[in-house]
Amino acid sequence: MNYDIGINAGKVYKVLSEKGELSLAKLKTETKLEPFALHSAIGWLARENKLHFSTKGKSIIINLK
Repeated sequence: MNYDIGINAGKVYKVLSEKGELSLAKLKTETKLEPFALHSAIGWLARENKLHFSTKGKSIIINLK
């Protein structure tokens, strides 16, 4: 399972590096990951201190540090 999370973290990282900051909803659409897989990948990258989180209204915005 850790292998899958790492692969998905790479997908999230790639999308964010290509598209810039995205809402959590848009990131889900762009990566085509299921919620558990997406959230696990975000957690992996957050633990590695590679993400910055903010809010715009009710949306969570994620971008690379």
